[in-house]
Amino acid sequence: MKEDEIHMMVSPLILNVHFPPISEVKRWLSERPDDGQELIDLCQAVPDYAPAPELTEHLSRLVRDPQVSKYSPDEGLPEVREAICAYYGRKYGARLSPGNFCLTIGASQAFWLAIVTLCRAGDEVVVQAPYYFDHPMALDMLGIHGVYAPLVEAEGGLPNPAVIERLITVRTRAILLVSPSNPTGVITPPETIRELYNVARRHNIALILDETYNEFIPGGLCPHDLFNDSEWGEHFVQIASFGKTYALTGYRAGMLVASGEFIHHALKAQDTMAVCQPRITQLAVKFGVENLDNWVAVNREMMARRHDLFRTEFTRPGNSFQLVASGAFFAWVRHPFSPCSGRQVAKRLVDEAAILCLPGEVFGPGLEGYLRLAFGNIQEDAIPEAVRRFRSVKVETL
Repeated sequence: MKEDEIHMMVSPLILNVHFPPISEVKRWLSERPDDGQELIDLCQAVPDYAPAPELTEHLSRLVRDPQVSKYSPDEGLPEVREAICAYYGRKYGARLSPGNFCLTIGASQAFWLAIVTLCRAGDEVVVQAPYYFDHPMALDMLGIHGVYAPLVEAEGGLPNPAVIERLITVRTRAILLVSPSNPTGVITPPETIRELYNVARRHNIALILDETYNEFIPGGLCPHDLFNDSEWGEHFVQIASFGKTYALTGYRAGMLVASGEFIHHALKAQDTMAVCQPRITQLAVKFGVENLDNWVAVNREMMARRHDLFRTEFTRPGNSFQLVASGAFFAWVRHPFSPCSGRQVAKRLVDEAAILCLPGEVFGPGLEGYLRLAFGNIQEDAIPEAVRRFRSVKVETL
């Protein structure tokens, strides 16, 4: 079939969306020369450790039950959502009901549910850059316009509520923020999240907050107090995930958290999109929220050590790469090879230093001067070698 004939079969909206960045850069590996160096993968944020042994053992018993292979209610099993209510009470001091939750196929599906429930083609969403690339990909496919609040290095990549408010128009339906940030790792302070919520409330729009990495805030601190507002559901939608929390990324353990009315309408899309989250995933989440708080805390402390070590090593004098922001699983780095794009630099790093990372331009317009490093999926003893390879790359070689 000719290329123009293929284009006739594909929506113009999806034709203009870039290919998934992680899939793109992993294709480079087949072209990489064999120089004997072992690859260090800083590309995708996947915990390198296994799920808790007691969770694995629990699931191995459950799979023998034929009921585990059946559908569940679209929003998830009542007993699972009850258990999550208790978890939210511990984590946020929140008093939520099972009707505030819809369990989803990963956080990405939760985002789709939120957007198709909130928006129609032609609407706008204000997005803090650098952003998680899947979000604008989804917006573009749906004909929804992303309006991007720029990265300000001097502010550490944190969102500025005043800047975001100036971007709101009559077509704006939501403000979108990820905290802790993917890609920068930056943790937005609770008071800033509250300010953004107040901005959304003033303009009668939604604050969509993706908190996929909320269990990796050092000390296990409460990310914000929005759930304590008696009318939080009028202007707040949370995207949540247990995949990173319990090292269950392949189980696709996402969740949409919103008002009962919002969830009621989102279930119309849920039923046509996925029907329900797999029961085995739901039961894994239930076991996790009921039994694994201490296990999560141990891994949180381990990730904090990895971050501290990475930051210490990377910022020693003599590194031509500049650390702009970091935290949780990620580091946001300015490369020294202007006018080369991030894609060009990332490709060379694969070929010459056996380092796999993502180019900055996939996280927003005008970000070709940056790279995203996901250090959270390499062990502490590999971090000094990873940083040494960055230091070994000379400006004149690129």
